Amino acid sequence: MTTKITTVLGIDPGLDRTGWAVLTRDARSVLSLTACGLIHTQAGQELPARLDYIFRQLQQILQTYAPQQVAMEQNFFLKRAVTMANTVMTRGVILLACEQAQKQITFYPPKRVKMMLCGTGAADKKQVQRMVQLTLNLNKPPQPDDVADAVAIGICHLKTSPLNNMLNVKTAFLEKLKAAREQQIKKTVK
Repeated sequence: MTTKITTVLGIDPGLDRTGWAVLTRDARSVLSLTACGLIHTQAGQELPARLDYIFRQLQQILQTYAPQQVAMEQNFFLKRAVTMANTVMTRGVILLACEQAQKQITFYPPKRVKMMLCGTGAADKKQVQRMVQLTLNLNKPPQPDDVADAVAIGICHLKTSPLNNMLNVKTAFLEKLKAAREQQIKKTVK
């Protein structure tokens, strides 16, 4: 009997600090944390150098852990325009690295991740860290917040992707069925 293991890379993007986490789900739906970390860039560096560093580090993570799937936080900006622009550019290099590695990305709004883990979309950082710790049976919560958020995104993906895949298959089947019916109607009308 082969054991099917699903591996996901969770990413919490940011120019200063990009959190990442590699998690697995085994055939019995047991989740485990393989590795996690922080890609940290120096504020004094030029923007292109910072983006290049994030890109190269993410390429290395993708090559080292070869995740089957990637999940990233979908950002909603209520902050300063400069912060928003920098995060958008960071997301761009992350998307490029994943595209080059032929990895499709699934995006999750922060409230959905919090709802999945904590039961409320209004959970604070400490609650998310604690639920990550409990879910993965870790000795202590992942630190810093960016890493804990990346782990939480990975957990959310691993818990919701099987259902999402079934829904996508059902939707595709229904679309093919509808197209076949339309073709049948066209043949009957002629």
